[in-house]
Parts: sequence; C-alpha cells; structure tokens
Amino acid sequence: MSNYPLSYKLSWLPRFLKPSLGGDVGEFAPIAATMMAPPPMRRVRLAFVGDISSVANRGAPDCDPAIKTLLGAADLVIGNCESPIVDRPSAVLGTKLGTHHAMTERFLDEALAAAGIPRDKLVLSLANNHVLDQGVAGFDETVAALKRLGIRTIGLAANGPVQPVTVGPLNVGFAAFTLWRNAGADLFASRVSMESDPARWPRDAGFDLTCAVPHWDWEFRHFPRAETRALARRLAGQGIGLIAGHHAHVVQPVERIDGTIVAYGLGDFLGTAFARQPWPGRIGGILVVDVSADTGTRGAIVSYRLHPLMRLRADDHERLVPVEVLEGRVRSRVEGRLRAIFPSLATEEDVTV
Repeated sequence: MSNYPLSYKLSWLPRFLKPSLGGDVGEFAPIAATMMAPPPMRRVRLAFVGDISSVANRGAPDCDPAIKTLLGAADLVIGNCESPIVDRPSAVLGTKLGTHHAMTERFLDEALAAAGIPRDKLVLSLANNHVLDQGVAGFDETVAALKRLGIRTIGLAANGPVQPVTVGPLNVGFAAFTLWRNAGADLFASRVSMESDPARWPRDAGFDLTCAVPHWDWEFRHFPRAETRALARRLAGQGIGLIAGHHAHVVQPVERIDGTIVAYGLGDFLGTAFARQPWPGRIGGILVVDVSADTGTRGAIVSYRLHPLMRLRADDHERLVPVEVLEGRVRSRVEGRLRAIFPSLATEEDVTV
C-alpha cells in the first residue's frame, strides 16, 4: 500500500534509534543570513514550524515565552499537520501503538494557544504520508475540523498544486506536496497533492513569492539525500523562492541555490514519534523569513534564520524550549549536534531563539 523502498523500511528502526549524521555534509548555508542591505522599509515575516502531532502527548505543550514571542511576531505561521483530526480513531490498535496518527480538535486548539499561534495566522499542510491514517472518513473529518477552527490548509489535490495566501500586502503562493504515502495510490491521488514537478504547476499566477512545502527525504537522517537536493534544484530553477521541508523528523541544514532558500527539514514542532524518542529527534527548528513588501523588491527574501528548539518530556506532554535554557550534558550534546549540522555556528548566541 505504501510506496517506501525496501531499503527505507529496513533502515527505519535503526535510524529512529540512532539518527544519522552521515551523507553529504558540505556546501550548505549558514543557519542565518541577511540577503538584502539596506533593509526594505516594509517587510512581511513568515515562520515555518515542523510536523505537528499528538502521538507522544496527552496534554498540550508547555511553551517557553521566547518561542511564543517568536511565533507571535510572525505575520503567518506555516506547519505540517502530521495527524488526522478525529474525535475517535478508526485504526484503534495502530493508534495505540503509535504507527497510526490521530489527534482531537480540542488538542490542536489547545496546543496552538499554548504556543501563541493565532488560528487566523496559521496555514497547515495536509500533504503528508499520515493524512489517511484514519481512513477516508478521518481525512474528511480533518478537513472539516480545520475549517471550523478557521485554519487555512494547503496540499489538497482538490485545490490545485499551488494555493494563494494573502500575507499583509503580499500575495504568496504555497505549493505543498508529499513524495510518500501510507495508503494506496488511488486514495491519495484524489485527495492529497503528490505533484512534485514544478513544470506542471500553473505559471504566471501573479505571486510575489512562491514557497514549496514538501514532505520528502528519508526519516531520521540529518543530511538530505542526493535525490532530495536534486529536486530542490529543480524547484529553484522553476522560480520557487523558498522551500521548507518536512518528514525527516530531525533538523536538517539550509542551502542557498542562487536566490532560493532551502530548509531541508525542520524536525518536529510537536511530538510525532513515540514518547521515549531518542534525544536527536527532539531537536527541531523554526525558520523565520523576512520578505520585502517594498515596491521594486516586492517578494524578495530579506533575511532568514533557523531557530533551534528542544522538545523535553514532561509527564504526559512536552516542554518546548530554546536551546539556551538547557543545562549540563543535555545542552552540550544538543549544541554539538547542531554544530555538526551547521558548521558555521561559532558561539552560543548563534543557537538561541
């Protein structure tokens, strides 16, 4: 039913237990950069967060004030809704085991409030492998729940490959798609966007900036595969200015391809794996991008910064904290892992929110 290669399936558990730092580790961009000087008079701020699920949580998270401030300052927050939103799971056993995802509407609402994300400033992608974990009825229930909450969605096949979202004075196009599916191709094809070829996307839509939100790459690997980087180059070559990826469940590096910014993987924003997930999988990131709204440079990226965060286990829920509040051996290990992914990090200030 799924489309994962056998080698992928066989490597899943070893990589979950020990996320890999192997692969091509060269020629990536700094964790932050300013791309326009002097800065424009007007700008719009986008904040991209990682996968969102309640798999490892019974209650809403505790969110550090610094993270809430960071997200609250954004004009738009974009994330990936990794779990179907249902009152009662239909895949009961799989949901208990954690192989099938599910969360309630109440949990999502409380989690967003705890993180300081206004629902009217949020866009969630449904283009991911878990969106049909609770069947077609669960998919329909998810779409209806997000509509009730007033949360905009991207990645639905019915809405086309690129969807317009107004952010202040800018018209931004979002192209969300998944390369992976946990159900049959026919079920996915009519519901979830799997169109990864930008040549097939509509052109001349009048967007100030087009952003791709792909569900790609292999899980629990800190460095993207060559195929993923090749797809990023194709997207950039077709005029996609910003790419923020999901699915790896660990933070991955940033790359600049001409004027395009690619954040390959933001990790998890809210626990999508098991409660006892190994610590490297608890490191995530928030990608903050400022975009010019001035005449003449409208839609150009002014600056970006990936802000690392850590998800700490706290009884039946998680605490979302900046790296700077960590202490002792945990902080040392996390900072060491971040320096391996982002070699440009030279001081503690570089890894704080």
